[in-house]
Amino acid sequence: MGLPSKNSTRNLVFTSVAFQDHINRTLFLPDLLLSDPLHRNKLKAPRTLRLRNEVMVKEHVELDPVGDREYVLDVTPPPLTLAQRVGLVPAPPERLSEDEWSQVKSRSVQERESEHPCAICKEAFHLQPQVLLSCSHVFHRACLQSFERFSRRKCCPMCRTEQYETRVIHDGARLYKHLCATRIQACWRGHAARKRFHEIRKTVCPKDKQLRRKFLEEKLQELNDCFVLNLHTDTDAFLSEIDQSLSSSRRIFQQLERKLSPELNEEDWARLQSQVMSRGVWECPICLTALCSLPETEADGSSHSQRRTALLSCSHLFHQHCLEALETFAGARRPSCPLCRSVYHRRLI
Repeated sequence: MGLPSKNSTRNLVFTSVAFQDHINRTLFLPDLLLSDPLHRNKLKAPRTLRLRNEVMVKEHVELDPVGDREYVLDVTPPPLTLAQRVGLVPAPPERLSEDEWSQVKSRSVQERESEHPCAICKEAFHLQPQVLLSCSHVFHRACLQSFERFSRRKCCPMCRTEQYETRVIHDGARLYKHLCATRIQACWRGHAARKRFHEIRKTVCPKDKQLRRKFLEEKLQELNDCFVLNLHTDTDAFLSEIDQSLSSSRRIFQQLERKLSPELNEEDWARLQSQVMSRGVWECPICLTALCSLPETEADGSSHSQRRTALLSCSHLFHQHCLEALETFAGARRPSCPLCRSVYHRRLI
């Protein structure tokens, strides 16, 4: 066998270098890049690409300050490796169009990717930024970046698809806002229902016996509290006012009684005695014992007792001692007849 020619050796070396560069760039291993004079120039291109992507992302954010617009993160495709340029490795597919992204998103919605927690951190998306991959899987944007830095390769954590594209979406935030709005509405409806129920309980008497009793007790307590609040705080002053009003009223009634019941003359007393004799009642209504005889009956010698008898202006007879005891019991008030309750003038007979 002959030695390999110089051209074949060059081709072999070139192919090895191309494959090595492709592997390093594909696996995100910047520490293993070839150390050659063009190393710095090779590193400048990815940095320029990152800056260009950041500028385009900033433009998307400025166009949509609310944050509901979806946009692709890797707007500019990465540069081809040497192996891809030569044809040793197939070039990456073209960037997805809007129609293709719509199909990817519809597939993600059907699989409910945004409703499930993030596969990396196992936490719900809530309002945190999330990204949709070209393989229809959804992750937190920060979680995906941390995974790429840790694994040093661009590979989907779920299906291991390499060289995927990422698109910022807001499905998780939209679902979380809808959930929050639903909870707020449920809480408000419950609060309104409870408030209406309490208002109805304050006005409508319940049918249950125990609840009806409690309802009536609360109403009575409210009335008592209202009455106590409306009362005077100074009890002594309040009672003194009542005493003054009673004394003034008593004086007025006494004056009226004096006007309505004038003094009787001898003819009136004689007429009253004749009425008593015609009625024929000879017992004291207070002690229920026999009365002493009138002057006309004393002449016949039928005296029953030595106690004197009092004749009232209302034509009723009582023992003097019983009537004085009744007046003493009445106190300061002007006594009235025990039988007809009228104010009287008396005369001993």
